[in-house]
Amino acid sequence: MQVRFPYHIDGRGHTAEADDPTWIRGLIEQVLFTSPGERVMRPDFGAGLRSLVFEPLGPATAALARHRVEEALIRWEPRIDVEQ
Repeated sequence: MQVRFPYHIDGRGHTAEADDPTWIRGLIEQVLFTSPGERVMRPDFGAGLRSLVFEPLGPATAALARHRVEEALIRWEPRIDVEQ
């Protein structure tokens, strides 16, 4: 069983399950939308993208965002391949 993210109860009162694409998307979202320091037991988990929200938009910020996404997915979700 693949638990749906975010966790919730379905209409039957059971843990909601996810199909493969939904489950994989949830895994990626957990990594990308978590800021380092947010998880007590894994303080280095996450990509740190929220810290870039108010940075000036330009090539340097775009490159930094891309780098953070690639590094976080490679480190925290080895079950997927980062291609582009």
